[in-house]
Amino acid sequence: MSATRRVNLVAIAVLFFSMAGAMAALHAIDYLRRGSVAQDALYLRSSKVLRRLSLGYTGLLADIYWTRAVQYFGEQHHAGSRDFRLLAPLLEVTTELDPRLLPAYQFGANFLAPQPPNGAGLPESALSLTKYGIEHNPEQWRLYYNLGFLHYMEFKDYAGAADAFAQGAKLPVTNALMSILAARMAQHAGEFDTARMLWVTTYQSTKDALIRENAVEHLLALQVDEDVTRLEQVAEKYHEQTGRLPASMGDLERAGFIHGTPADPKGRPYKLMPDGRIEAQDPESLYFITKGLPPGAAPPQPRPVVKPDSK
Repeated sequence: MSATRRVNLVAIAVLFFSMAGAMAALHAIDYLRRGSVAQDALYLRSSKVLRRLSLGYTGLLADIYWTRAVQYFGEQHHAGSRDFRLLAPLLEVTTELDPRLLPAYQFGANFLAPQPPNGAGLPESALSLTKYGIEHNPEQWRLYYNLGFLHYMEFKDYAGAADAFAQGAKLPVTNALMSILAARMAQHAGEFDTARMLWVTTYQSTKDALIRENAVEHLLALQVDEDVTRLEQVAEKYHEQTGRLPASMGDLERAGFIHGTPADPKGRPYKLMPDGRIEAQDPESLYFITKGLPPGAAPPQPRPVVKPDSK
């Protein structure tokens, strides 16, 4: 047998056993997943163990864990659960196996931090995951954007947000809004406009359908909150000038404060209440709004929209 043929046979054997090992590792993970209660066990938590089991196929395992992180969130969200305790470790293992899997960081920034049922309620974990992403991908402006987004939305840390956006703005490839966002954070001004810019940038910088839908719903909610704030200020000015509260939107229009009948982003006119408050006609369809609600009502939450593939 020639030397070349022996080398080829050895290479084929090594490839065969490597593939068999990888399949065995995946089978073990599937077995653990099926054989345990979803909320009481994670498939394998150690990326070091998984690296050894993968026999070099760490990228493949990272993709498996990333897919399962999305499926896990979808399953819990679809079931109306408020328990997302496995989302952080799933994303951590995913990114430890493949630190350059950028969609995992963006998913974490958007769904680890918010409170249930819209997320895991783990803003510190989201922050840690994002910083890990920046450490391993310092050239990616979206990660600095995610960091600024978290500082602003979850921690109200304007200085931290300004610093993150400013760092991202210095990169050779970046988004033109990064420097504007940094300036706005430094000024602590224009809250509605700043939040709108953040959600628009979130929408534009991802292809993930769930993140995009989440951004659209937040943009609609911001519009309602801004409309209600402005209309209630107008009603108060009318009160100050006339000594009485407006009885209808028509009173405000005749006084020159508004033009036409104000409506929410879905085209339904706002309601002027006897005490001067403004309410949305159908607040349950305007997810995430904080204004325009009946007294004591909690902000409505979106119905589950993700139906994961069943296995």
